[in-house]
Amino acid sequence: MVLKKHVKYKAFSRQKQHAEHKNGVVIDTIRPHFYSYDLYMKLKKEDTLLTAKFDQLVKQLRILPGVGQKSAQRMALHLLTKKRPQGMALAQALDEAMRDIVECQRCHSFSDEAICPLCQDPRRDDGLLCVVETAADVMAIEQTAGYRGRYFVLGGHLSPLDGISADDLNIDQLVWRVKQEPVAELILATGTTVEGQTTAHFISEAVNRHVSKITRLAQGVPMGGELEYLDSMTLGQAMQNRSFL
Repeated sequence: MVLKKHVKYKAFSRQKQHAEHKNGVVIDTIRPHFYSYDLYMKLKKEDTLLTAKFDQLVKQLRILPGVGQKSAQRMALHLLTKKRPQGMALAQALDEAMRDIVECQRCHSFSDEAICPLCQDPRRDDGLLCVVETAADVMAIEQTAGYRGRYFVLGGHLSPLDGISADDLNIDQLVWRVKQEPVAELILATGTTVEGQTTAHFISEAVNRHVSKITRLAQGVPMGGELEYLDSMTLGQAMQNRSFL
């Protein structure tokens, strides 16, 4: 039994050394080898990188989309070594944004005030209302400079698998708005995914008694696209949504 126990711990030690050589870490020969490999790796992850505050900075940077451990470390080191004034300005901008940016009471996009500048702009057409999923969609449409109507942000899309129902979105507020204000055309600019299509259909059924014209964003061949490289679904949508010249 003693021999088997010794062999087991020796195997853990070889496994530990292999993992450390693979990750380019110098083996610490002072560490005792009488505990398991899983416990060793758990203790090692708890070690600080440089300082506790540096680790906290890296941890907070990792909440950003697409930023992993290595990317967060590089960002933190870059700010500390070369961009300290810019880092302080970034921290101040984040603090002000988190405190002062709120949801517009009218369109539910982001705003510095109770009503966003787009809703306050008198030059926009009140008869056009574009329904989008998120505030990012508002930014994307605004960058085209081809739409001069109003917006309404749902706050997401229907997704039963994720537990997102109509009660979790701003659909009730949208129905109330089209009841109170005359809308000549309601543009459904939700995504082309299954969830986006389902959301558009649900909204169309909910407001069709109050809006005479409900449209959907055109789908099909992108600008500069070649037909031979398109998938069958996209090409089929393009054939259905063809227009006059």
